[in-house]
Amino acid sequence: MSQVGLSVQAMSEAIVVDGLMKRFGENTALDGVSFSVAEGEVLGLLGPNGAGKTTVVRILTTLLLADAGRAEVLGLDVVREADQVRGSIGLTGQYAAVDEYLTGFENLEMVGRLYHLPKAEARARAGELLDRFDLTDAANRPAKGYSGGMRRRLDIAASLIARPRVLFLDEPTTGLDPRSRLAMWEFIADLADGGTTILLTTQYLEEADRLADRMVVIDRGTVIARGTADELKAQVGGQRLELTVRSAESLPAMVELLRPLALDEPQADEQTRRLSLPVSGGAEVLAEALKRLDGHVREIVDVGLRRPDLDDVFLTLTGHAAEEAAPTDQPADEAVAAGSTR
Repeated sequence: MSQVGLSVQAMSEAIVVDGLMKRFGENTALDGVSFSVAEGEVLGLLGPNGAGKTTVVRILTTLLLADAGRAEVLGLDVVREADQVRGSIGLTGQYAAVDEYLTGFENLEMVGRLYHLPKAEARARAGELLDRFDLTDAANRPAKGYSGGMRRRLDIAASLIARPRVLFLDEPTTGLDPRSRLAMWEFIADLADGGTTILLTTQYLEEADRLADRMVVIDRGTVIARGTADELKAQVGGQRLELTVRSAESLPAMVELLRPLALDEPQADEQTRRLSLPVSGGAEVLAEALKRLDGHVREIVDVGLRRPDLDDVFLTLTGHAAEEAAPTDQPADEAVAAGSTR
């Protein structure tokens, strides 16, 4: 590749992470993590509690030093050029970092001044963001009276005060109710549509599926998969034929009848009275399955074909659910970070 080609490639990468290592005492939080994020891209960093997500974010935002490896944001080294990095990024952590004794407007104005914006510009920008995040009516109320969703919106607004080119969202919907979570997804999607580069950490797989262009999955401090949602789902395989029956006693007979259609061994769960088997062929295989089960139709409560989702992907890759807490002997980096971020 020519030098010009190398330069263009480097400029297109807003974030570069190369071989990051980090230990907290006896716990290894990061064990050689590497990935990159293109300018204008939304990257979902997925993993359960303790996987290493927050440690990556804290290193990239200059809040924590890695033990080994390197990281760059907008071509700036996060160690040697930390001040310049901080002036170019926005960060929203897992817990809303607002001063509850200041009003919403005062919170945003203060952050603008900390970014060295002139007073008039900081005030103007605060007004713009309050309007954008539907907080104008609460602008002059102390933040201690805000709901959790309002505090989270104010926190994200503060991270945007200086118009950062790169935004880090560390589990931005943690603790929100379903309605507030959906609203937050809309805000994040709008930011992405506006060209902001976003690194989103989450343990909500639906969130990553909806917002991220690509995903990097980490578990126990190691990258275990990367790709688009469809690419990751393809690792699990195709469709699954799933049945729910009235009585678990009918499952063995149904397993024998459907086994010839399965690409792998059918899985029967007597407790939930469900039968699941990997298949191919779409509607045709569903019709054939119903034909084979003709004598057991009255036993069937529900039947259908289902594509794998990201929950299936994570379970296949790691052997445990994405929202499952890390074992006590694993690095709970989020807990470490929570005590020293603010």
